[in-house]
Amino acid sequence: MKHPELIVAVFLLLALIFYTVTGGADFGGGMWDLLATGRRANKQRRAIAKAIGPIWEANHVWLILVVVILFTAFPRAFAGMMTALYIPITMLLIGVIFRGCAFIFRKYDSRAEEVQNRWSTIFGAASCFTPWVQGVTLGALATGHIRIENGSVTNGFFVAWLTPFALVCGLFALELCAFLAATYLTIDTAGQSEVQDDFRLRALLSEIALVPIALVAFFSSKTGAPEIYRGLASRWAALLVGATICCVAGALLSLWWRRFQIARLAAIGQTTLILLGWSLAQYPYLIVPDVTIANAAAPAITLRLLVLALVLGAVLLLPSLFFLFYIVKRSAST
Repeated sequence: MKHPELIVAVFLLLALIFYTVTGGADFGGGMWDLLATGRRANKQRRAIAKAIGPIWEANHVWLILVVVILFTAFPRAFAGMMTALYIPITMLLIGVIFRGCAFIFRKYDSRAEEVQNRWSTIFGAASCFTPWVQGVTLGALATGHIRIENGSVTNGFFVAWLTPFALVCGLFALELCAFLAATYLTIDTAGQSEVQDDFRLRALLSEIALVPIALVAFFSSKTGAPEIYRGLASRWAALLVGATICCVAGALLSLWWRRFQIARLAAIGQTTLILLGWSLAQYPYLIVPDVTIANAAAPAITLRLLVLALVLGAVLLLPSLFFLFYIVKRSAST
């Protein structure tokens, strides 16, 4: 097996994509729960809870897989990330915990309006905060401000993730999750025309808002993340950018024409292309500029065994997850 570290890196990217298109939509659902207003606010919240309730924990399997792959296959990168970014990563974990606890406590606690509103506020706030921190963390890895020498982080713990570029990446991640959730919810609210129209409008507005944020992220990367800028400005990137624009247009038109199944596919394609383009632009770095896929890789035997485990795991996990989604969505529609 040649270059097993690249094969593992592909699995890492796939896990991140799966986490974004599933778990990211769950976070977006929490955002819309927080922003539910008007006379249909309770109907919107019930639709969100019904859509994400049976599967939201399963979606975090992908985040766990990302962490396991990192510390097993790329221990040097894992150590650098956990050291340099331990503050935002700790904030991220706190957000995940608060979000999960609030969602469950709201379900089983008192039905009094004051109690329900308190848990809804915590659930929604954590759902906004967590994807923002995730985007900031990913952006920080590309800034070039995390310097590692002899296995030790040599700069401060605030310099990378508080840069304008990283903060804009957090905002982009937040808006992307909102768009995914609203688009998915147009399907989950079939038969509830008014609520469906609410989420259709939110999906359209979220997609439109993503465009200027993406432009700000791109132009701020020129000084904030030069490796990303050079990658996205290269010739090969034109194809991915063009395909992404087609997905954006397809999502907007499908939402406008109420072709919600097509809109969901376009949203998934758009998200996949964004993460793929980011990864190729940052390649071969895991942490710019000192940690690459090659110099952070574990011994070859470890990588080969991990590839085998990932392949076998995919054979077992993917059919199970797809069957879970099928059963949940079918039962929800009956």
